[in-house]
Amino acid sequence: PFTGRIRRPREEWLVYLPDVLPAYIDTERHERNLARIEANRARSLSMGAVRDGPALLAGLIWCGRCSTRMTVHYQRGQGGKLWPKYECDRLKADYGGEVCQQLSGTCVDRHVTSALLDAMAPAALEVSLQAVERAEQRRQDVEQVWRQRLERADYAVERARRQYKLAEPENRLVVRELERSWEAALRQRQQLGEEHDRFLATRPRLLTSQERKQVTALARDLPAVWHAPTTTDADRKQLLRHLIERVEVTVVGDSERVTVQITWAGGHHSHGEVIRPVGRLDQLSYFPQLAARARELAQAGHTAAVIATTLNAEGFRPPKRRDHFGTQGVRQLLQELGCVSHQEHAQRQAADPPGADEWWLTDLARELGMPHVTLHGWIKKGWVTAHQRNDARHSWIIHADPAEVERLRRIHELPRGRGARHAWLYHQRLAIIDNEEGIGTHDSEPQV
Repeated sequence: PFTGRIRRPREEWLVYLPDVLPAYIDTERHERNLARIEANRARSLSMGAVRDGPALLAGLIWCGRCSTRMTVHYQRGQGGKLWPKYECDRLKADYGGEVCQQLSGTCVDRHVTSALLDAMAPAALEVSLQAVERAEQRRQDVEQVWRQRLERADYAVERARRQYKLAEPENRLVVRELERSWEAALRQRQQLGEEHDRFLATRPRLLTSQERKQVTALARDLPAVWHAPTTTDADRKQLLRHLIERVEVTVVGDSERVTVQITWAGGHHSHGEVIRPVGRLDQLSYFPQLAARARELAQAGHTAAVIATTLNAEGFRPPKRRDHFGTQGVRQLLQELGCVSHQEHAQRQAADPPGADEWWLTDLARELGMPHVTLHGWIKKGWVTAHQRNDARHSWIIHADPAEVERLRRIHELPRGRGARHAWLYHQRLAIIDNEEGIGTHDSEPQV
């Protein structure tokens, strides 16, 4: 970049003469190599090379909100299995902003794979092949028109040549005029021939009957080949890139619903909707109906097991990757809603109430707006002062005055990754004292 030379794209070149000198490879192969190198570049404008990760839509998936190519991140689960996750983090990476949207890659991959196998079904392929035949028939009609134009141009060139040959050399003015007419006819014939060559270059090749039978036979075996253990993720990605140009996903708000638009090779679009796993109950689009139904069942005196069975029968589903509600999930739902089951209410009535500046674990979690599981983890780590009663449920009682409640609320509101350090500082009874002017600032050295 420091030589002053400006590299322009080929479309802006003034002269391009391929195959003038002998080369190791032909021009067509060289063009394919350049296209593959450009596509394999790890940039936001290119798909990138096919890799071995389980994310099938790497390089193909785009954000439907900001029209930016989404990146792939992996999370290692139980047994070392990699779970793909698609994120639109261009704004965060370039400008330090927030993540536009993110979702689990498994649900989108499953939807696109199902659409691909449906499109490659024998019936769908037969319809596509018939459409190709009709398109080929139309192109043959256009080709007939091109042949007639070329014949007329050849006739004009031959007629101008004969007139020039028959002219007398002494009639110089007539000869010059006939020569100009002949050259004009030759230029027009050459221009028309070049346009015809470009037309043929963009013309798709028609499949033979034998190739048509092979494609149909492959379509019948494609699902088995796709799910075969010998088929690698790289093979699946390569097939997807041949048939799909773009996949746009848009998360509806912050809910579990995701709209998917698939752009197939050739420009056809198909639309669908998938359900992604979410982390919180309030992210569910049907959370108001779920909460109302859970409150109604809890007030009717049903146990958590009965509530779970009823919610599953009515079609409600929990967040994350679970297919049905369990007893513990219903208890967590009721705790977040501020409802106490009939059994827990009876146990609380029989037990002694908490004393001054003491809380039930679920009540304090509801007060702080955090999951009770997280607060229970803080107890195990020693960040919260609590004791466990010797009752049937081994209930936890947390000691927290108003100042302690405010401290726990500030810890919970910290960004992810800083809560552990902040809680440890409070646990060691460390505090930052104001400076001499009485103003708390991060610029001065804190005093312990």
